[in-house]
Amino acid sequence: MEPKIYSVTELNLIVKHLLEETFIEVWVEGEISGFKESSLGHIYFDLKDSDSIISCVIYKGFSRFLKFEPENGLLVKIRAQVTAYSRQSKYQLNVKEMLPGKIGPLQLAFEQLKKKLQAEGLFDRSRKKPIPMFPQKIAVVTSLHGAAIKDILSILGRRYPNLNILICPVKVQGEGAKEEISGAIDLLNKNFRDIDVMLIGRGGGSIEDLWAFNEEMVARAIANSRIPVISCVGHETDFTIADFVADMRASTPSNAAELVVQNKEEIRQHLRNMEKRLIQSLKIFYENLKGRFIILVENRIFRNPEILLINLMQRLDNINEVLMEEIEFKIKSFSEKLRFETEKLNNLSPYFPLSKGYALARRSDNSVVKDASVLVEGENLSLQFKKGKAETKVVRIK
Repeated sequence: MEPKIYSVTELNLIVKHLLEETFIEVWVEGEISGFKESSLGHIYFDLKDSDSIISCVIYKGFSRFLKFEPENGLLVKIRAQVTAYSRQSKYQLNVKEMLPGKIGPLQLAFEQLKKKLQAEGLFDRSRKKPIPMFPQKIAVVTSLHGAAIKDILSILGRRYPNLNILICPVKVQGEGAKEEISGAIDLLNKNFRDIDVMLIGRGGGSIEDLWAFNEEMVARAIANSRIPVISCVGHETDFTIADFVADMRASTPSNAAELVVQNKEEIRQHLRNMEKRLIQSLKIFYENLKGRFIILVENRIFRNPEILLINLMQRLDNINEVLMEEIEFKIKSFSEKLRFETEKLNNLSPYFPLSKGYALARRSDNSVVKDASVLVEGENLSLQFKKGKAETKVVRIK
């Protein structure tokens, strides 16, 4: 009997069928490696441990349900179907669900987004806007059906009656909550230029209940808000991404209402105290000024103002006397120096020796005769004396 001969495709399809029938669904734990996402939205990666590796794929229909971003080096648990990719004769896992290996998926997503936005500078104190001390109009973005709005309105009404409050109702959990919250923030910024500050939050709950305030869409809407934002989500121990991005974090919605406005009666009392201190300071200032005025009035200058003029005139005389002495000294020093320099110039003059009986001989070209050997017998010379000149002729040269 001849053995059955399979084509490559037939054998691959049989193996694929056997795998899918034998392993309908399995849970596998391993480390993500070679992570990449295709242009169609499918995710491909390898799952490995210390000894082996297996290919995995998450098709687009399932990838949108992931609570966190898969990345290389992350330890995960996956629920998958074992199948084979017949074209390449290798088996792979079609992933239906993915959980982080060490922490919950929401906590991991929280840490990933926090790290990402912090790296972009969205948490920096330098970009946070100041909260106005006396806001005239406040917007509140929260649910109409929760305890948060009741607490906020109650405290604002008690602390500062007749305050202008704009309520923007939104879903604060579940499907569509992140879109409504971010949309409300954008709407208030575009259409209400007179809002001074915005409160965004809700009451307490589980991490799943508060998750809308951990969404990247909401975080970026808060970061881009022209209006200063106070985040007030959950209880004092609850922290969300919105708290880090907002200009101020309040521990609870009630705390936000206390922070955003000051108590009107406390303000009145503060103003009364300031008025008392101001009046007291003015009284002290007046008494000091009055005392200084009395001292000035009793001063002898005011009783006899000529004293001030006499003192000034005497001082002027002293200054004039010192000035004249200085001028006289300078003139004398200059004259002495001038005489000395004049004598030096006279001594350097070529005519100075003439005063001692010498004469200066010049030839017809007016050159001075320094050597008799240059002369010629019969040559006419001009002799310069201290007083006058004489013409002579060379008779003999020695």
